[in-house]
Amino acid sequence: MKKRIIPCMDVDNRKVVKGKKFLDVQEVADPLELAKKYVADGADELVFYDISASTKNRGMFLDLIEEIAKEVPIPFIVGGGIRTIEDIEKILSIGGDKVSINSAALVNPELIREAASKFGSERVMLSMDVKKTGPRKWSVFAKGGMEETEIDAIEWAIKGEQLGAGELVVNSIDGDGVKEGYDIELYRVLADAVTIPIVASGGAGKLEDFAEVLTEGKAGAALAASVFHFEEINIGELKTYLEEQKQVVRNES
Repeated sequence: MKKRIIPCMDVDNRKVVKGKKFLDVQEVADPLELAKKYVADGADELVFYDISASTKNRGMFLDLIEEIAKEVPIPFIVGGGIRTIEDIEKILSIGGDKVSINSAALVNPELIREAASKFGSERVMLSMDVKKTGPRKWSVFAKGGMEETEIDAIEWAIKGEQLGAGELVVNSIDGDGVKEGYDIELYRVLADAVTIPIVASGGAGKLEDFAEVLTEGKAGAALAASVFHFEEINIGELKTYLEEQKQVVRNES
């Protein structure tokens, strides 16, 4: 599989927001307009995370998701607030291509197996928010990074693959919004533990960070938000840079 560049839209109150280490969240943009921009810029896939649906225990913004899906010809990934097979069915029926499941899988791991069996592993992503807790040790955190579960991140990744997840989205809380580079050690250890693609998230600050995580970090895709939202890095220019560095990236734009 070719390496992918994936912009991520964290959505709250129907607006794209961004913070640092899951805190100090501020509004950034209108999600529909931003989605159109990222498609035009050459994104390989696009992620929509409803970041407060789970913590506020409310339903997803299905009308907004459907509206964006109509404008997004690239694979559209939706996460946040997914609790049941019925929720997944709704998202896929209104134009979502993949679902990213986080909190619900911690409560009920069998949801991953059931979803993969019904819809196919290629449409089911296990997402995890992790923080380094010791040498070569990372723990999974729940409730928007606020609650430590004491679940080992590497063991959870292995279990996710066994349950049928087709990809892992691994969000480094330590790196979120800090722009000091991806946690290369984390992704390398994960890549050695599983065979499914890993989407690395948290820490992108410059072009070289993407090249590093896609090579040394062994990630299948690099996800970022801040550097794209604030136009510090243009996706088209990033993909040109990666091609010049002999990285294999999709170039369908």
